[in-house]
Amino acid sequence: MSDSSPHTIYRPLYVDRVKPFIGKQMIKVFTGQRRVGKSYLLYQIINYIKSEDINANIIYINKEDLKFRAITNAENLNDYVIEHQSKEFKSYVFIDEIQEIENFELALRSLLLDERIDLYCTGSNAKLLSSDIAGQLSGRFIEINVYSLTYIEFLEFHQLENTDEALQKYLKYGGLPYLKHLSLEEEMVFEYLKNIYSTIVFRDIINRYGVRNTAFLEQLIYFLASNTGSLFSAKKISDFLKSQKINIAPNQVQAYIQHLVNAFLIHQVKRYDIEGKRLFEIGEKYYFENLGIRNALWGYRLEDFGKMMENVVYNHLLAHGYTVHIGTLGANEIDFVAEKHGEKIYIQVALSLLEEKTIEREFGNLQKIKDNYPKMVVTMDAFAGNSIEGILAVDLRSFLMNSWSEKYKE
Repeated sequence: MSDSSPHTIYRPLYVDRVKPFIGKQMIKVFTGQRRVGKSYLLYQIINYIKSEDINANIIYINKEDLKFRAITNAENLNDYVIEHQSKEFKSYVFIDEIQEIENFELALRSLLLDERIDLYCTGSNAKLLSSDIAGQLSGRFIEINVYSLTYIEFLEFHQLENTDEALQKYLKYGGLPYLKHLSLEEEMVFEYLKNIYSTIVFRDIINRYGVRNTAFLEQLIYFLASNTGSLFSAKKISDFLKSQKINIAPNQVQAYIQHLVNAFLIHQVKRYDIEGKRLFEIGEKYYFENLGIRNALWGYRLEDFGKMMENVVYNHLLAHGYTVHIGTLGANEIDFVAEKHGEKIYIQVALSLLEEKTIEREFGNLQKIKDNYPKMVVTMDAFAGNSIEGILAVDLRSFLMNSWSEKYKE
């Protein structure tokens, strides 16, 4: 790889996470949807390594580049790295879209035996990477999930001030990094996002899994786009489709949903019993990894604004390392139970709190939770007043800027 890498905007959420593992005999795996910026994160890590180790030997393999088309299997990969390895200094090996290499895990296991080799790779298929690497390399890898830009990153990439208008753009167009090269206009952005969507569907789902019923796959994606954040099971989706004269068995629905999850197009969020402290086996919600792709497919509609708010709150929590579930408390629902390092946050999302019955519902559900973890209602309304029994009302922009967290430290 040449010394000059594309100019990139630093993404500390991910680069700082991998720094403690640089030089360690552990494979660093970056997973995420296509075009969320995994390749550029590799460039940033390469630049950091070069600044720390002037003798670093960088080996970079990009399986989307025809130059590397001869590397098709584990043997090819192993041979290429050995051929380009430095005899004197440490070699840092970066493999982009590694799932395109057959039996890649065998090569990684072999290369990991050499203390002079430090391994990094990216991939766009959750199941392939997690199952193969976990099976062959248990305890010898770290996986870092990469997501679309957070709101703060979006502002930096597009050099925007934190305003209501900027938030609207973020909600409408999502956070794929390449958008910084386009003017944020609907026709141009949605055309780009539809092309990315097509690539994901055809390369990461249809081709990889040999999906034959492509018409149903597309209908399922549109169904999930129109029902973002609604509670469904595979059987309920199957029953609905039957009412539309589409006869698909629940197990096939579940298989297709899993393909979408594996390709990082959507997130499947399970329900969590707050009192019983267990996950329910059926009934999930679905959110899109990238809201812009969802809106390019389904449209940016006023009546969907609450759904988009939920989706962006969920994505924000994921990007900051939380494990997120839908909370249930008897007959009541808590939009999100987010957990990290053994600590929890309970979150309700409401478009507006101007009506008293909405306040009673959203705050009332949180008041029923009998522990002392932070609780908040995220809304579009700007409010700087008191909490209700310690439950904060936080406007969406403040939540996405993380300024709400300071209120709990006061």
